[in-house]
Order: sequence, then structure tokens, then C-alpha cells
Amino acid sequence: MDDLAAVRAQEYAKVYDELLGAAARLEMLRRLEGGGVDPHATAAMHALRFAATILWPAVPNTPPPGYRHDSERLLQLAANWREAALELGEFAPPPPVLRLVSDTEPPS
Repeated sequence: MDDLAAVRAQEYAKVYDELLGAAARLEMLRRLEGGGVDPHATAAMHALRFAATILWPAVPNTPPPGYRHDSERLLQLAANWREAALELGEFAPPPPVLRLVSDTEPPS
């Protein structure tokens, strides 16, 4: 049983490092020219950070993630950026403008 626990802890540590590494890469990639941010990369980054935060307590002898790691805040950030990435809610594009055409003359 100790072998299983050791293997599990080792694998959790690997996954935790991979999650933090992928989030760091996305952090670097999400910046756009002109000071904007890519909502897709940002949503994915926050999702990875959330996953790392959830896994962190199960990884023995590992320092906390290098960002504010309260899971409620990360979950809200991930939800906000998900809406931006999927163009939902306040991030939805404006609906098309409908115009009434009342030209009664037949085309020539």
C-alpha cells in the first residue's frame, strides 16, 4: 500500500508541475499587441491554475502555486474568461441590426 501511495504522490507532483508549466506558457502567450489579451488563452490559463489549486493539497512537500490561489476567486476568473472566450453574456457580440425596407417601386 505504501508503494501505491508513493506512486500516486509522485504522479500528482508531475501533473501539478505540468499544470503550472502550461499555465505559465499560456500567461506568456495571452498578451496581444496593443495591450489586449486573448480571451481563449486567458480562459485556459485560469482553468489550469484552478486545476493546480485543487490538486496542490494532495501533493506532499510542494510549495503553493506562485499566484493568489484561493479556489473561489480562480473559479470566478475562469468563468469570466470562459464567457469572453465563448462570446457569452456581456462579451456577446451585438445582434445584427434589422432594417425595414419599404421601397414600393418595382426594380427597373
